[in-house]
Amino acid sequence: MTHLNDLPFSTLQFYTTAPYPCSYLDARQARSQVATPSHLINADVYSELVKNGFRRSGIFTYRPHCDGCRACIPVRVRCDQFAPSRNQRRAWARHASLIAGVASLSFADEHYSLYLRYQTTRHVGGGMDQDSREQYAQFLLQSRVNTRLVEFREPNGMLRMVSIIDVLADGLSSVYTFFDPSVPGASYGTYNIMWQIAQARQMGMPYVYLGYWIEQSPKMAYKINFRPLEARIDGVWGLLDK
Repeated sequence: MTHLNDLPFSTLQFYTTAPYPCSYLDARQARSQVATPSHLINADVYSELVKNGFRRSGIFTYRPHCDGCRACIPVRVRCDQFAPSRNQRRAWARHASLIAGVASLSFADEHYSLYLRYQTTRHVGGGMDQDSREQYAQFLLQSRVNTRLVEFREPNGMLRMVSIIDVLADGLSSVYTFFDPSVPGASYGTYNIMWQIAQARQMGMPYVYLGYWIEQSPKMAYKINFRPLEARIDGVWGLLDK
């Protein structure tokens, strides 16, 4: 088991936030452990933090540190062994015409408009459906690590999806993805994760980190569908058998 003081960032400090309402499980309080100072967290340090269960939101790097709850489990896909299900193969074929391209990690009205449409349709009442331009930029466009903003467009140029991805030492970290919620029968989220797995394979990297799997949360439980999936439990990565 790896302890934080064994890692190659002894100059970092870690503090625990005050309790706040959990975004995923009703009537629960959450707390986070935050790594500081943020300006010392470069790409190499961040890669080690992700291995130890951390994620980031903008320039803030954190992991769940809740009192009496361990529902949030860090997970990562073993890319070289990934075997898509029938539904996943269908999603891949359905969106095979999408053209992916890396864009500048900067504000664009087109991206922000799609983000608001996604939030107001998929996550209405969650708070993010009211995000201002500044809140959107702080959440997705601020980074001190190796980050890519990837656009997915139809051949006619229509923007369908945007994905924020961090490049780590041993894989890709899926930060956030939003997509056009108006297309009937679309499976953009599934396609996007499969695309990231394919990218990691091409780069010779073993993992795609999907953040936290929460079995009791419909928003987060879907990650179990991408197998083989490893989970970090009690400080050790191992195959999640569910």
